[in-house]
Amino acid sequence: MEHVPPPRVEAVLPATGFPRPRAVLELLKPVTWFPPMWAFMCGVVSSGVPLADRVGFLIAGMLLAGPLVCGNSQAINDWFDRHVDAINEPQRPIPSGRIPGRWGLYIAVMGSIISLAIGFIIGPVVGIATIVGIAMAWAYSAPPLRFKAEGWLGPLVCAAAYEGVSWFTGAAVMAGGVPDSRIIWVLCMYALGAHGIMVLNDFKAVKGDAQSGVNSLPVQLGERNAAEIACWTMALPQVVVIILLARWGLAWPAAMVAFSLSMQVVLMQRVLAAPAANAPFYNATGTTLYVLGMLTSAFGLSVIV
Repeated sequence: MEHVPPPRVEAVLPATGFPRPRAVLELLKPVTWFPPMWAFMCGVVSSGVPLADRVGFLIAGMLLAGPLVCGNSQAINDWFDRHVDAINEPQRPIPSGRIPGRWGLYIAVMGSIISLAIGFIIGPVVGIATIVGIAMAWAYSAPPLRFKAEGWLGPLVCAAAYEGVSWFTGAAVMAGGVPDSRIIWVLCMYALGAHGIMVLNDFKAVKGDAQSGVNSLPVQLGERNAAEIACWTMALPQVVVIILLARWGLAWPAAMVAFSLSMQVVLMQRVLAAPAANAPFYNATGTTLYVLGMLTSAFGLSVIV
């Protein structure tokens, strides 16, 4: 496939002026805050610590996981992905000029600094987790690493940040330190499984990715092969979670996660039939079952940690 160089979007953007608050909020994409905030709450629940004992830390942690770290990651991504957005979503704040000049970069830098400050105010373990999350956000989008351009590693980094680091942070906020090893095992499995969710998310930008040199799995392997990999990647870690919960004596949570997985397998057949057309359908149904399984596992863990 012939490589088409990305357009020089920055040449047409207004060089002066301040972005309006509405444009900044759109840049931070509030709709994307839900997955890390859900994972954070799973971490809170899995810790087994009563919510009333650490209400202030809980609120600060939710702001950290959602508007700060996740919102900041969206600003970072939009700045370094502005040439792709000019193809896929030209109405986005940066390519449309509603975030003028280099304000997209300034917002990303300021968001990183504020996130790190809040993380260390909450506690040293949370601060270190915040460093990891912020580093992943920059490495995912920014050169020279720009992991998102690599179809295998990019979704893994994104999934680890959204699900793994957020879950760890929630448990650490409540525990006041490093969470129980069983929590870490489960959150690692769900973070690994979220790799498949991120691959399905790549189907919406296949055209722009192909033109701008982003080697997502749908671009590299074709839609059918990428969809099969996504389905296996989502399913197998959940099988491990079921086995772990059963071994730890959590029969009902294990059975509920198994039922959730069986429903996901049914829905996966529709995705495999027409990956690009049905990926949004699965994100609204199968992914919902996936995250409900996360919460079920978290409630189970809260009994034994």
